[in-house]
Amino acid sequence: MDKYINVVLDAYYGYFDYLKNEILYPSWTNYFWWLLGLSAAVWLLEVVFPWREKQAIFRKDFWLDGFYMFFNFFLFSLIAYNAISNIAVEAFNDFLGVFGLENIVALHVETWPVWAQFLLLFVLADFIQWNVHRALHKYPALWEFHKVHHSVEEMGFAAHLRFHWVETIIYKTVQYIPLAMIGFSLVDFFIVHIFTTAIGHLNHANLKITYGPLKYILNNPIMHIWHHAKKLPEGTNGVNYGLTLSVWDYLFGTAYIPNEGKDEPLGFDGMETFPKSFWSQVTYPFIQKKK
Repeated sequence: MDKYINVVLDAYYGYFDYLKNEILYPSWTNYFWWLLGLSAAVWLLEVVFPWREKQAIFRKDFWLDGFYMFFNFFLFSLIAYNAISNIAVEAFNDFLGVFGLENIVALHVETWPVWAQFLLLFVLADFIQWNVHRALHKYPALWEFHKVHHSVEEMGFAAHLRFHWVETIIYKTVQYIPLAMIGFSLVDFFIVHIFTTAIGHLNHANLKITYGPLKYILNNPIMHIWHHAKKLPEGTNGVNYGLTLSVWDYLFGTAYIPNEGKDEPLGFDGMETFPKSFWSQVTYPFIQKKK
């Protein structure tokens, strides 16, 4: 038990120091300033080249989404996630030790060219995320948490990071074992994460982008607007589940782009009664479960 208490304490102290250094000392490997820079750049594109011209620069829920962005990527980790995840990793390693195993690495990629390592990490991580995203729509208990993301009524870059903190736990838990088995560490995620954050911002931005022929590989704003559309094709739980890559939707038949969808109403049935504030939104799924 003392070991796990020390893991928690080290996680809090370590992450607090990390967050302080992220904010105070900008660098090329500093995610805080990358997020700020990417957000400013995509927002500037929205201001100069708006797809929906009548949408305000400070659109509906602009500041709420901005708070979600920093809460989900920084404050939540400070409050709970980093400590919980470190305990989970330690407990998992202890579990392996019961069977005399030190790790579960099945494929050693460290001998591969760097570009091949990152390509495998990117494609595999995105495919796992695509499956998790589909599950968030398919299973009612998970959908209650995912509703927070779909409560967006006007698309803008920061809508990308409006999601319930439970989604972070779900995504990272499902990703951990398969990626660990290939020998990837969390450090390997940095470059991939910067790229996926940029694409995610663009997917939710008030911009008209298709990437031409690359639309069959990369997700884009015109494709993703239909993921957020209030009216879905009959008999479906959702469409266009891709986070960064669109290829999975084309391969598995979940791609749906009937038209540009420029002014398509967004949300879900029952939006009128869905909470509007941060605290009421993050507590909503737990209250619904009790009901």
